[in-house]
Amino acid sequence: MKLKNPITLSEVARFLKCKMIGNEDMLITGINEIHKVQEGDLTFVDYHKYYDRAIQSAATFILINAEIDFPAHKGILISEDPFRDYNKLVNRYYETQPVMGHSANHGKNVEVGEDSLIMHNVFLGDRVKIGKNCRIYPNVVLYSDTIVGDNVIIHSNTVIGADGFYFKKRPEGYDKLYSCGRVIIGNNVEIGASCTIDKGVSGDTIIGDGTKFDNQVHIGHGVEIGKNCLFAAQVGVGGKTIIEDDVTLWGQVGVQKDILIEKGAVVLGQSGVTKSLKGFKVYFGTPAIDAKTRYRELAYLRRLPNLMDEYYGSTESSSEE
Repeated sequence: MKLKNPITLSEVARFLKCKMIGNEDMLITGINEIHKVQEGDLTFVDYHKYYDRAIQSAATFILINAEIDFPAHKGILISEDPFRDYNKLVNRYYETQPVMGHSANHGKNVEVGEDSLIMHNVFLGDRVKIGKNCRIYPNVVLYSDTIVGDNVIIHSNTVIGADGFYFKKRPEGYDKLYSCGRVIIGNNVEIGASCTIDKGVSGDTIIGDGTKFDNQVHIGHGVEIGKNCLFAAQVGVGGKTIIEDDVTLWGQVGVQKDILIEKGAVVLGQSGVTKSLKGFKVYFGTPAIDAKTRYRELAYLRRLPNLMDEYYGSTESSSEE
């Protein structure tokens, strides 16, 4: 999330009542989770395993729950609970609004391009932008800040821009990490009925030009999908995964969060992708591996009962003798 107006490190320290380390006049220009940070961004870290990753990231400002050594050019905020204080910042600086806060099913500052057709009972949140020659079918919901390119088709009951599934477990239950990102849909995309695409927690969920989704596809927060991908029904993709151009995921494929599927990969139906995949290969199974290797394994398994009968049968006959 980029801030409309940059804020100083000292201003944030006062608001959060945190100890500050660094130049108090340094300007914070964005608030982002660690996977999306750029120079000028503030991120948070609350687990020692990820301290070094945060320190070495592009983030200029770090909200952290420990006093450790930092590079001199970083701005540091020491917090008892960085997760909680990150949410405070998002709530203060993100322009939130109720989904049904405006009449006529349209929010404020909505833009709809020439020759686009918005059908009955579609809801468009604040600052939604829809390009030219789009078709948005009944009962579609586009949450605020969703951006849709030209020649896009979105079928009925699809929801785009819901919050990311991101929680912190505490003894008393789960705390929600507030989402302030967007969904950006490229040109010539088609999205089937009853699909769900979550917005980024702090950055953007991106669907590349020419990509096509079947019905009941789910895309998690912060996922980046390339151009001309094809996803069949009931595909589910975990948050922050990157899928490059020309990838095909067939029906009921499940993809783990925070991995990479390279260009041209094909994953066959009902597979489970648990780690990154190289491009221009066909994968099958759970965990998904090279399809030919998996088929050979299955062939060997089918032969196993006969092999066992042959083995144990020969053992019995020799013992009788």
